[in-house]
Amino acid sequence: MSLAFSDLALLMLVFFVIALLYASVGFGGGSSYLAILTLVLAGFFMIRSTALLCNLIVVSGSCYIFFKKGHLQFKKFLPFILTSIPMAFLGASFRLGEAVFFILLGTALIVSALVLVLQTMNLKSNYAPSKYPKSMPYLLGAGIGLLSGLVGIGGGIFLAPILNQMKWDKPIIIAALASFFILVNSVSGITGLIVSGTFDLFWPEIIGLLIAVLVGGQTGVRLSLGAISAKGIRLLTAFLVLFVGVRVLLNNGLQLNLFS
Repeated sequence: MSLAFSDLALLMLVFFVIALLYASVGFGGGSSYLAILTLVLAGFFMIRSTALLCNLIVVSGSCYIFFKKGHLQFKKFLPFILTSIPMAFLGASFRLGEAVFFILLGTALIVSALVLVLQTMNLKSNYAPSKYPKSMPYLLGAGIGLLSGLVGIGGGIFLAPILNQMKWDKPIIIAALASFFILVNSVSGITGLIVSGTFDLFWPEIIGLLIAVLVGGQTGVRLSLGAISAKGIRLLTAFLVLFVGVRVLLNNGLQLNLFS
């Protein structure tokens, strides 16, 4: 599949903005990449593959910067990762039917938009970490890892609001965990797609998209570490994702299911 240069340039600009916004709060942007790609691509294997690869590029840069700043606490993050990696691989390995995929995708986009609103509205400057059950990281990692593999997102957009609501740790540590969580799940998800024979890239346009998200992600994470607030923009992004999620669910998921 090929796009006109003007269409590709517009798509790159959109992906740049998405990467910038999401990286500023520790996310990779997978949910919004999926939302946009459903308007451009027909093949849902290509949609999953492209979104996961863009996720990987964004959070790789974010994790490097978080590591340099001392925010990646690997020992503390390990319980989430141990269960999320195999479950993300398992989820990505499933050869979902098109209707089922779009229903899951639309539902995931709607939920991700709602939890992003929740996180944005509950941001607090004073943060006192609370205790939590020792099983919590393992259960959350497994559940969100499976979902991320199924629909092609890293899962950080679900994990971070839950942990912020639980007062698991400081917001910057949760953002670092979200980035690392997305990183390992994206790698695991891509591996699952390759093993199942469903890894399909948006070639050669993927090169332009990867450059766009790399630059956007690097810009966004630096804004985050500089404590620049983007509350209004985050809310706008959440509402846009909600709109597209509803559209995907109704037009691509439920319609396919009803008429298949």
